Amino acid sequence: MKKSIKKWMVAVMAVLLGLSLILVSGCGGNSSGDLKKGKKEVKLGYVNWAEGVAMTQLAKVVLEDKMGYSVQVTMADVAPIFTSVANGDYDAFMDAWLPVTHDSYMKEYGSKLTDLGINFEGARIGLVVPEYVDIKSIEELNNAKEKFDGKIIGIDSGAGIMKATDKTIKDYGLNLRLIPGSGPAMTATLKDAVERKEWMVVTGWKPHWMFARWKLKFLEDPKGVYGKVENIHTVARKDIDKDMPEVAQFLRNFKLNDQQLGSLMGLIANSDDSSKSARQWVKDNEKLVDSWVPKKD
Repeated sequence: MKKSIKKWMVAVMAVLLGLSLILVSGCGGNSSGDLKKGKKEVKLGYVNWAEGVAMTQLAKVVLEDKMGYSVQVTMADVAPIFTSVANGDYDAFMDAWLPVTHDSYMKEYGSKLTDLGINFEGARIGLVVPEYVDIKSIEELNNAKEKFDGKIIGIDSGAGIMKATDKTIKDYGLNLRLIPGSGPAMTATLKDAVERKEWMVVTGWKPHWMFARWKLKFLEDPKGVYGKVENIHTVARKDIDKDMPEVAQFLRNFKLNDQQLGSLMGLIANSDDSSKSARQWVKDNEKLVDSWVPKKD
């Protein structure tokens, strides 16, 4: 009797094991198929700055629509973005200003990054005022302190332009406070000031859609604290060429001039759907976009 029970249990276990193997094999096959059918994911980090939003959204649309990738975009401050790209949590960041603005981050993380080259030439940072403000230089700010309410309206505190402005305040002996915020908050405050013809000084940069929307000017910087004209680079995690050669090549090919980036930023700034605006821009600039996409062998 015991032998019969034992044989029966062995038979049942064999059947169950067989069923398990079939199920596992079946699930494994489906999973493998899903992976083959699934899209590779690209992770891009960006800061909420007009040019970075525009370029990142454009890259996302091209990678998804023309190259078959799934793209995850994550907004953060610039310091954690550099850290995340260096650690391999993000694949790339398309808004690194060099050689001045983000030099400290490159010195800290450069050995863990791949510089994929320039995507925009002729970028500039500094203090910006509406054209109706009748001063020309940073040196004149103290004399107009009351008109500016003793404030310089800034963006996120970790931004390179904010560090440069802290140095500007010190080097020029300015009696104005730098107010941190964000890119959108800065432009909203500037919009209100322009509409009321009030005096306002902000941390500004070009390329930016605000120069197309309002008549603005950079204040002269005789001490050269903000540096000269810069270029915007795409930086990526160290091993991107090995893991994602096609993506790396696309990001190397991705380049915009002032008119192209300006038109893209304008579309996005005037829309509630940045992806839709980027797709419209791609449609209007199909030949240029196609030149960025690596040719298949």
